[in-house]
Amino acid sequence: MSAQVGQSRWHGLLVNAALLAMALVSIAPLLWMTSVSFMPAGEASRFPPPLLPSALSLENYREMFGRTGMARNFANSVLVSVAITLGSLLFNTLAGYAFAKLRFAGRERVFQLLLAALVIPAQVAMLPLFLLMKQLGLVNSYAGVVVPALAGVFGIFLVRQYARSIPDELLEAARIDGAGEWRIFFQIVLPMLKPVLVTLAIFTFMAAWNDFMWPLIVLTDQEHYTLPVALASLSREHIMDVEMMMAGAVVTVIPVLLLFLLLQRYYIQGLLLGSVKG
Repeated sequence: MSAQVGQSRWHGLLVNAALLAMALVSIAPLLWMTSVSFMPAGEASRFPPPLLPSALSLENYREMFGRTGMARNFANSVLVSVAITLGSLLFNTLAGYAFAKLRFAGRERVFQLLLAALVIPAQVAMLPLFLLMKQLGLVNSYAGVVVPALAGVFGIFLVRQYARSIPDELLEAARIDGAGEWRIFFQIVLPMLKPVLVTLAIFTFMAAWNDFMWPLIVLTDQEHYTLPVALASLSREHIMDVEMMMAGAVVTVIPVLLLFLLLQRYYIQGLLLGSVKG
């Protein structure tokens, strides 16, 4: 019996050590990126590259925000990402609830068509979408970035799967008591969807914050650039300024990383409950 306990303990230690090693390998580039961002100019170009800065310096961040206008691009990313997240939560939640609990003609057929659209690469739709934005006069505007992202098949599917767990008897009781559909949605359904809403918000914000291709296509004025597009443009002008580029990468990564760490409990809860109840 004691031998089995000892073997189990060693097995647990080996598994934890392997997981720790893989975690360190995974975050090593992020840690080195952060270290380089605090190095004096030119230090990261030495061979072999140093792991830690010889002296901590904030000059890269000062130069990036002071001389390159990155602060405006950061504000653009915040504005666009928050607008997309809020709009996506509203439209995806309404659509997901409708597909889950409301009865209307062609409901299953329409939902199957939406699921079929998941296999179509997003790049295929970019040209017709750009032409549509041009006809609407939304090219080179924040609306041109926000409007196409206000609803997504994945968000609708995620909310639908979770909303199916809401008891039909609860909704019917509310209707019998005289509650309208909008009141049922906002006062009964929406609070019950909190875990999946947090999950969807994290997904949407991260996707909007990291999106590079569509803002690059639809935005032509540098004043409207989001952070990933501005960082790519800056790298062409300052290709030798490795330390400043790493500072820009840190500024791009930190907000979504903090958001995930702060809300990971709700994020995991939403995924697990959605998969079990759906």
